[in-house]
Amino acid sequence: MNRQKAFTLIELLVVIAIIAILMAVLMPALGRAREQGQRAVCLNNLRQLQLCWHMYTDDFDGKIVNGSASWEGRGENPWAWIPGRDVTPDQARMTFERGALYDYCSTPKIFKCPTGISGEWATYAIVDAMNGHDWGGGLPKGVWVKQRSEIRQPSQRTVFIDEGRLTFGSWTVYYDEERWWDAVPLRHGKGTTFSFVDGHAEDRRWVDPRTIEMAEKSQKTDPITGFQSTHPNNEDLRWVQRGVWGKLGYANDDGSN
Repeated sequence: MNRQKAFTLIELLVVIAIIAILMAVLMPALGRAREQGQRAVCLNNLRQLQLCWHMYTDDFDGKIVNGSASWEGRGENPWAWIPGRDVTPDQARMTFERGALYDYCSTPKIFKCPTGISGEWATYAIVDAMNGHDWGGGLPKGVWVKQRSEIRQPSQRTVFIDEGRLTFGSWTVYYDEERWWDAVPLRHGKGTTFSFVDGHAEDRRWVDPRTIEMAEKSQKTDPITGFQSTHPNNEDLRWVQRGVWGKLGYANDDGSN
């Protein structure tokens, strides 16, 4: 009579232990691969949005689309109308489709990063300097722009930022102070993604501990804004300010660095 050989209890425990070790090794790698894929999709979304931004500008003789969302300031249709939170899905869709860039986009999902909150329509915002909030008109020429022809160094000027949440205006950072204003986005790890006037998109990793601390607090509580202490010599802040405004308003800086 043949008797089938079975695993002993010790052998089964060894196999389970080996599987557990393999899972512990593979899971972080799979998580990183998933994150890299989502980041790649986000960057591609920004490049497509940037193309839509240029298509609009071409159709309107070089005039830049209104960078605010859900605000028809200066008699200009905003780039996107952000739906309110207490509306039906149909009402939200109809509101969002009113945005000036929607007609240039054949794939509406490019308005939202794949890691965005379920139910929201957009995670991206246009920065103040690109025909957004105009700061009362008190900024130097070429810093806040309304015509594409006014933009110097297009490879260094940012347009869209992955803010990661609904925003009803344009994304704000100080021009003439070493301070953040809007909450610092913490996306795809410890940083966020940007598009630039020349059409390319970048993933920026934060390096200053003060930036990361402020961003993490914003995620845990109500958005932490820059109405707080200054961040002297914050490399992240200066990089963002130069990208948004073209130069620093509190230093002898022409934006070329």
